[in-house]
Amino acid sequence: MKDHTLSHAGRWLLNRRDFLRFGGSGLSSIALAMLLADERLLAAAKPPIRPQWSPEHPYAPRPPHFVPRAKQVLVIFCAGACSHLETWDYKPELIKRNGQPMPGGDKLITFQGENGNLTAPLWDFKPRGQTGKMISEMLPNLAELADDLCFVHSMTAKSNTHGPAENQMSTGFTLDGFPSMGSWVNYALGTVNQDMPAFVAIPDPRGVPQVGPNHWSSGFLPAVFQGTAFNADTPIPNLATPREISPATEQSSRDFLKFLNQRHLERHPGDTDLSARIASYELAAKMQISASEVVDFSGESKPTLELYGVNDSNALKARFAKNCLLARRLIERGVRFVQLFNGAYAMGEGVGNWDGHKTLKKQYSVHAPILDQPCAALIKDLKARGLLEETLVVWVTEFGRMPTFQKGADGRDHNPHGFTVWLTGAGVKHGFSYGATDEFGHKAVENEATIYDLHATILHLLGLDHERLTFYHNGIERRLTDVHGEVLTGILA
Repeated sequence: MKDHTLSHAGRWLLNRRDFLRFGGSGLSSIALAMLLADERLLAAAKPPIRPQWSPEHPYAPRPPHFVPRAKQVLVIFCAGACSHLETWDYKPELIKRNGQPMPGGDKLITFQGENGNLTAPLWDFKPRGQTGKMISEMLPNLAELADDLCFVHSMTAKSNTHGPAENQMSTGFTLDGFPSMGSWVNYALGTVNQDMPAFVAIPDPRGVPQVGPNHWSSGFLPAVFQGTAFNADTPIPNLATPREISPATEQSSRDFLKFLNQRHLERHPGDTDLSARIASYELAAKMQISASEVVDFSGESKPTLELYGVNDSNALKARFAKNCLLARRLIERGVRFVQLFNGAYAMGEGVGNWDGHKTLKKQYSVHAPILDQPCAALIKDLKARGLLEETLVVWVTEFGRMPTFQKGADGRDHNPHGFTVWLTGAGVKHGFSYGATDEFGHKAVENEATIYDLHATILHLLGLDHERLTFYHNGIERRLTDVHGEVLTGILA
């Protein structure tokens, strides 16, 4: 008997015997692959590394996967999509063709509609430092640091909408519900300072970015690893002990509460929400002293306060300057991950963030002085104190801006196809530019980079393998970089 029969369509069909034979061998192959994977015997598989942490001591320091170049991270997030064309990405051809149609851009529709003609940057660019890097006059103090910065000019994002793009920059995913990069680092490494949170988010004094707490959420990671949000204007509330309670009484109460909490936790092993709540209360008790001290600037010298602009006549600048000084003090005290925000979410054409659709010149003239001096002072101060040797500083925004102005407006629409981020400090090259956008700054054309790559690089510098740092959730080994990402080896020192 023949093993197969030929159908009228000319295709081979299986008889019943072969169907059972092939089906059985196929299932056995799947079973074998699963067994090999479980035993970590598949050559291509990298076994996951899930940090071992104790619910009783969730912030205890944990070893990295390999020798790190950086021990701490400071992320500066300019919310609203700061234009790379007005700041870091010099495009002579855009200046030359100002007012002309963009080649291939006829009736181009982007986030808010049809685009007009090419528009030159609204501030002049000048060569800076020994490298001669061309940087805009809009940010003169940061421009002075050109020789310290490592620019990635070919960054791309998955979304042209603020909320999803903010999510991706801070969590790796455009959807809600995923852990922030600070929470991943907290989960992986813990902290050396047991009196302060491992991860602190510092919202802009004017408010939070569009997706708010998503930036410092723990997502599906244990709740204890979420960020603690406070700033210099609004320190953590309710930390002060009432005057009528003596230190001895306070300590006795804490000891008794710790005893009760430990008994309760023993009855509910594996309840991470409970352990997180207990750990948070214990940390809050420690922070009654440490957090109050970290926001007390009375011991800072007058030159330091002037460097940041803490007493500047521009009230918004002075408030952001205090946040920058707070960021330095947190890094100085060993906080593992600090996320500093500039620009709060604001509907319409207010001055809340960098979303320059209609009146870019007017808006950026407000934002630039607030950001420039305090942010530059923060980097100078970290460097002067030797903190940059073990701290990685990363400046980001959620996407870039179009080289054209929107039709009927004096601003640029959203552009996720090419924009700039920069890094400085531990483990990265200084005075270096990586990747490039096209001649108009529209799309990445050289060494295109993704947010996954940026996250992989940050983890790598902390001594973490982004492909192996995982958390098992809903049947999936979850990663900050999902199934993507490559370390940007070209920017490593």
